[in-house]
Amino acid sequence: MSTVEVRSNRMELLAMIWFYCCVVLKTSSATDTMFPNQPLKDGDTLVSEAEIFELAFFGLGNSTSRYLGIRYKHVPDSTIVWVANREVPLADRIGVLKINDRGTLQLLNLRNTSIWSSKSSKPGTNMNPVAQLLDSGNLVIRDDISGDLIWQSFDHPGDTWLPGMKIGVDRVMGTKRRLTSWKTSDDPSSGSYSVWMDNIGYPQLYTAEDGSNMQPQRVGYWNGLGFTGLHGLERNIFYAFDFVSTDEENYYNFTLLDSSYLTRVRLDQQGNVLQFVWDKTDEKWRVYMELFVDACDRYAVCGSYGSCNINNAPACACLQGFEPKLPMEWSIADWSNGCKHKISATDENGENFRKFTNLKLPDSRYSWFDTTISLEECGKLCARNGYCTAYANIDVRGSGSGCLQWSGELFDIRDAPEGDVSGQDIYIKMSNTNNLIHKKKKSNTNLKVTMSIVFAVALLGFALILYAWRKLKKSHANKNKKQDSDLPLFSLSKIIKATSNFSIHNKLGQGGFGAVYKGVLDEGGEIAVKRLSKTSKQGLVEFQNEVKCIAKLQHRNLVKLLGYCIQGEEMMLIYEYMSNKSLDSFLFDENNSLLLNWRQRYHIINGIARGLLYLHQDSRLRIIHRDLKASNILLDSNMNPKISDFGLARMFKEYETEANTNKVVGTLGYISPEYAANGLFSVKSDVFSFGVLVLEIVSGKKNRGFSHQDHHDNLLGHAWRLYKEDKPLELVDTALGDSWVVSEVLQSIHVGLSCVQQHADDRPIMSSVIHMLSGEGALPPPQPPGFFTQVPNPEVKSNLIMPEVLVSVNEVTITQFDAR
Repeated sequence: MSTVEVRSNRMELLAMIWFYCCVVLKTSSATDTMFPNQPLKDGDTLVSEAEIFELAFFGLGNSTSRYLGIRYKHVPDSTIVWVANREVPLADRIGVLKINDRGTLQLLNLRNTSIWSSKSSKPGTNMNPVAQLLDSGNLVIRDDISGDLIWQSFDHPGDTWLPGMKIGVDRVMGTKRRLTSWKTSDDPSSGSYSVWMDNIGYPQLYTAEDGSNMQPQRVGYWNGLGFTGLHGLERNIFYAFDFVSTDEENYYNFTLLDSSYLTRVRLDQQGNVLQFVWDKTDEKWRVYMELFVDACDRYAVCGSYGSCNINNAPACACLQGFEPKLPMEWSIADWSNGCKHKISATDENGENFRKFTNLKLPDSRYSWFDTTISLEECGKLCARNGYCTAYANIDVRGSGSGCLQWSGELFDIRDAPEGDVSGQDIYIKMSNTNNLIHKKKKSNTNLKVTMSIVFAVALLGFALILYAWRKLKKSHANKNKKQDSDLPLFSLSKIIKATSNFSIHNKLGQGGFGAVYKGVLDEGGEIAVKRLSKTSKQGLVEFQNEVKCIAKLQHRNLVKLLGYCIQGEEMMLIYEYMSNKSLDSFLFDENNSLLLNWRQRYHIINGIARGLLYLHQDSRLRIIHRDLKASNILLDSNMNPKISDFGLARMFKEYETEANTNKVVGTLGYISPEYAANGLFSVKSDVFSFGVLVLEIVSGKKNRGFSHQDHHDNLLGHAWRLYKEDKPLELVDTALGDSWVVSEVLQSIHVGLSCVQQHADDRPIMSSVIHMLSGEGALPPPQPPGFFTQVPNPEVKSNLIMPEVLVSVNEVTITQFDAR
């Protein structure tokens, strides 16, 4: 071998040694940060600073598939806590993770095809991105100069809940964080079970099997010491749970109290939720807590007002003061129909409350809450609210704080073990048995005396009736004076004084009923006075209807009726004053629309939906509003929406779902097709109006009167065109600028189009709408909307035969309904 050849071979050997030292060893060295010019290959790892977690490629069981994920570094069984490409595994070992200069992580396969991406929410805005694995197990992308967060794995949980990770909803980013189980131990793709936060009512945690007909199991809400649905949770030295609720987000999380411990919560493939703590002595994971352990953890196993105790036989028992609705079924251990009050009537002093202690509190899905008021104030509010059935503290730490109120029957109650932090006090409204018995005895004692004077009373009664008939005949309005005794009667003099004798400066607006004035009472409260116009063709019937409909309705998204006034020919309704007037004054005003940002609009959409759900489902009688529109949505000082104007509403009994009429009432642009054409109205008629309103809120445009240079469609048709052309975001009001959240806008448009579908059966009910808006419900593709094409020539009339139409006169009055 020549000297030249030896020298050449030696140089090649030195080059190989240099490459191994400078390249191979460098990429395999432990580091917590990855830069755009340093990809992570199969065999490389990204290790957190304290070497608790590592990001690496790995296989599972006997599977040949490869995954990229985060695991504990020094735990012998290589516990996986997060998988990036859980739905699309690598088919070989040639996988590369890169971060580009736009702040996006990309996992590439052998063919250099991206099979997973971090999908940064701020692409192109950060030019110095780095990926870093934190000691919390959170993989983050941040700007290396400003430190701004671009993306984090904690926003996309798998089956494991780590300390510091949030489970809940981020309203700003539109992110919904939930746990989802693995399909099998060798397959990390999404399985059948999930754990999520339900934001209906007071937020609480649930776990459920997807596609199952079984009710979800309820973990409950955090009461400051423990979850109301999680027994056996003791105070510990390892971690602390917390619930955070702001305008931007609602979430639960837990934090480590001692960083020397390792702990995690995992949702396994069978739907079990387990908390593990690492035993450093035996070097194994030990189950510290299991969420569901016995039959009493099944949702509402004892029905309404029934409580479950696994140590009793039978396990279910009615709460004190209640009895089984169906005793025969109860005797054979069928408790599903639950319990009822033993005495359903109330005495002249009203209802009282009984305190129950150490219970897992009922399902709070349809509750009302206020974190600022005391338990005493909470009880007073509940006593005045005819639909409030129980109340309790939200937080039980110290002397307790906050107010949680339930309406309707109470479900999913169980006895908590003595001293368990999940047990809590609750005050349930009861029938006042003692007073009823006393009243009955007193009635029997006086029976003989009463009978002896009955003849005289009858004569006197006849004379009074004759006198009253003659008086009431003189005034048509006064014969309708009978109202609910719970509703205060205001004197005319008091209203005149409050409104400065109906001064023009106090006038808030003019509607179909008449004028509305602002008033200030002597005691300082602000009111809105709705005064019946003497010339209004609407009025007397609508006045009675409005009082009857809303006198006892109690919901945060319904305007509150404070009282009424009837004197001579004057008839007035007294409401709480809404300082921001109506939604249309913002939405359709060129200047005011700039003041209504997307966060407020999305809040208004959700508030209206909750108000309608209450009317359709949760109030004592099913109520169909029939005139839902922007001008009938009032806004309080915090821009909370309140549904108002129940003059055209109809009340249904619980089993009734629809009705037919020859007089169609409502406002053009909001009336559903089946109602306009056939006089058939139902809750789906209100759903149609809600859908129109949602699209108006998103676009800032009125449905009726909308025009476009390229077509003759109204707003519904325009939204449908954009949806079909995959350009729905072009519908967004330009007044919003860039303040809107893409995911929320897309959900709102989809919901709006789903609600205005031509056929009523295709439209969702309001409970489904709320789930869809929260991102929890499915969003099936909508069908074409009804009434989406306007008549280009106003002289052309439809030959469609319509019933008589009475249109709300604060928009326009017509007697002939024309198709659009």
